[in-house]
Amino acid sequence: MTPHEPSARPRTAATAAPAAVAALAAALAAVCLVAAPVPVAHAAGPSVLPANGRIADRAIALGDRTEEAAAPAVSDSGSDRTPDMGNGALLVPLGLVVVVGGLAIYAYTVRRRRAEARTTPGSSAQQQGWGGAGTAGVPLSQLDAEAGKLLVGADDAIRTSTEELGFAAARFGDGAAEPFTAALTYARSELTTAFRLRQKLDDSYPEDDPARRQMLEEIIARCTEADRRLDEESESFDRLRDLERNAPEALTTAETAFRAVAGRTGAAESTFAALRQRYADSASAAVAGNIEQTKDRLLFATNSLNQARQAVDGGDNDRAAVHVRAAESAVGQATTLVDAVDRMAREAAEAEVRLSGALTGTDADLAAARTLLDGTAAGTSTADLQGRISRAETVTAGVRREQRAGRYDPVDALRRIEEADASLNKALDGTRRAAELLEPATLTARSTVGAAADYLTTHRGAVGCQARTRLAEAHRHLEQSGALADTDAQRAFSEAQQAGAMAGQAQYLAEQDVRTYENGHGWDPGGAVVGGIILGTVGGPARFGGSGTRGRMSSGH
Repeated sequence: MTPHEPSARPRTAATAAPAAVAALAAALAAVCLVAAPVPVAHAAGPSVLPANGRIADRAIALGDRTEEAAAPAVSDSGSDRTPDMGNGALLVPLGLVVVVGGLAIYAYTVRRRRAEARTTPGSSAQQQGWGGAGTAGVPLSQLDAEAGKLLVGADDAIRTSTEELGFAAARFGDGAAEPFTAALTYARSELTTAFRLRQKLDDSYPEDDPARRQMLEEIIARCTEADRRLDEESESFDRLRDLERNAPEALTTAETAFRAVAGRTGAAESTFAALRQRYADSASAAVAGNIEQTKDRLLFATNSLNQARQAVDGGDNDRAAVHVRAAESAVGQATTLVDAVDRMAREAAEAEVRLSGALTGTDADLAAARTLLDGTAAGTSTADLQGRISRAETVTAGVRREQRAGRYDPVDALRRIEEADASLNKALDGTRRAAELLEPATLTARSTVGAAADYLTTHRGAVGCQARTRLAEAHRHLEQSGALADTDAQRAFSEAQQAGAMAGQAQYLAEQDVRTYENGHGWDPGGAVVGGIILGTVGGPARFGGSGTRGRMSSGH
């Protein structure tokens, strides 16, 4: 990737406005002082500190009224003297008009800059010393580490915020949740772009150092901006949800959800046992630990709900809110884990049904390919076609052998048949059966992506940047496949294949991360830290917001 070299910015009218206005104001002030009578000075009253002990930035506090505050007072209510209306006095109104006009231009420039700071990805990172010239002397290895850390943090913040927003929307309605939904949409967009850049950095096409630095800076900037947008809404979200005041009602809702998922756990355990009995171990490997982890989450939720109930009964709603929020997350993850088992069973059964038709279709394509091979003119190379035929024959024979053996993995078998048939299809026609192949390809891709997403969501406290990047890329390919399905089935099929491949990598990397974490940290009560239910660094439940505010419940905010 060729880097875009930063160019020196010309000094535009907008950027020069503050200095020009200041000079204009000084000149006019000098004229006015010469021409106008000297006003009587009035002593100002003492400044009063806000109750919270902080002095707000005056420009920010005034907002769009900067020009009002900046304009000098023109009346002297403490004097009944008639002002001198000499020739020099005529300059005063004119001078004030020009000064006020100039200050209005300055105020507009300030507002525009603030708007750019809110919408330009680099601005927030630069304020924190991680953007533009602020990274010039930072080693690439340090930038890389910071980018990875921010990607993980922003991804966790979005997942937690999405989860808690669901509780708020269920109680207060989608209309009340709309501002926070918009904030999440914006943050996701920034993070999606950041993950796409990270994937480019990780691919097999190495960038030179300037390009790599530029891409890392943009990742940092976009993650920071996503965080900022969520942090910006956290206070408003707290006012909407008001979990401390509404703790008794929220506790009742959480207890109802707990009973529902606890009642499903036994059935999910039976479903998993049936999966293991009917199919190969690989067919259920992605959900192999789900039942045990569900019980861990429910155990943690039980403890949290009990403590919340005791706090509510004792009239301590602030303490109750902390335990309710932790219980909500635990119950939500238990539901995700149980849902994953049920979905895996449905997808395996569907793949098994589709496999029969896929084998029949591949047999037909093999017959057509052999006919094409027989009709090839003498002297024409047939090595490529022969290789495709041989591979398809090997795959179909292997799948039928697995079926006869009894326990096999129908999702993986369907995927292998699709790939072999797609290779034949390219040799025959290029598009002849692409639309037919797309549907089963989408099934296998969705199954793999869904399993990886569930695993990462319920283990996010231990999963690193690489796994998250591959999962984000898998989602992107799957969405692209859906968008192309009606117009270009062949490309849609290719995108679905890439989605499945990326999701498989994400699952593998995430499982590695979790094993490493567990080996290094030992026992995790209820899986609460591994699951990201409570923040390991502060020991409290995560909440809606970015990295700057999501731990506020633990720090007493």
